Amino acid sequence: MERKIIQLSNGVKIPIIGFGTYKLQNENDEACNIVKEAINAGYRSIDTASFYNNEEGVGKGIRESGLPREELFVTTKVWVNDEGYENTTKAFNKSLEKLGLDYIDLYLVHWPTENIKETWRAIENLYREKKVRAIGVCNCTVKQLEEIIGFSEINPMVNQVEIHPNRSEKELLKVCKRHNIVVQAWSPIMRGQLSSNSIIKNLAQKYDKSEAQIILRWHLQNNVIAIPKTSHPKRIKENIDIFDFEIEKEDMENIDSINKDERMKPQKYENLYNIV
Repeated sequence: MERKIIQLSNGVKIPIIGFGTYKLQNENDEACNIVKEAINAGYRSIDTASFYNNEEGVGKGIRESGLPREELFVTTKVWVNDEGYENTTKAFNKSLEKLGLDYIDLYLVHWPTENIKETWRAIENLYREKKVRAIGVCNCTVKQLEEIIGFSEINPMVNQVEIHPNRSEKELLKVCKRHNIVVQAWSPIMRGQLSSNSIIKNLAQKYDKSEAQIILRWHLQNNVIAIPKTSHPKRIKENIDIFDFEIEKEDMENIDSINKDERMKPQKYENLYNIV
């Protein structure tokens, strides 16, 4: 059986594929029902954020899934408007309340800002108090990450960034590996934009898999945790069904050749923490 977990620097184990909940809504129990669908399909890692405004629904889905809490790995994040020591602590407690949980498995800084030092101090304190099992950051460049490591007492254990074949972040992956930081990919299949790529389409035919499964398997073999998001039951099941095949080395290199170091679109939050 192929391993389906990655061990963080503190020994905590995290599934190698997670379920993203961005844009799922609390209304009409959408988030709740889709999270239950994902858990039923086999996902054991659920990723949300205060910015998504769906923590209540996600938490309800987790509680109604029937699985023991310890069998699930739950991630949420502090938003830019809540950074700073006191604000981060308040934001964490609010997220915990909305989710209806006793603890969070992974708490992340959604985007680093000029308040990152105090924000990180608060997150380190939450970790020491055992309110969260692991801590990390999102959207950090190499320079930002190294700056944070320089002042941190507890290093980030995770860096969640935009990664897909069009933006492979090879240098960032090397730096994270050197510092024993696990990398997670948001928008790992580029929101479906790569499904028409000829390399991906040909490999999907070769391996008798969907284009999304090829891309997610590429992430897995690069030791990157993928967090795909979909609300379609068929795709929910399909996206986690990637453990029964392996992409050959030459084909992995062909996927690597797609890279253009391009984002899907400019992110207005990426200049809130400038490192020269």
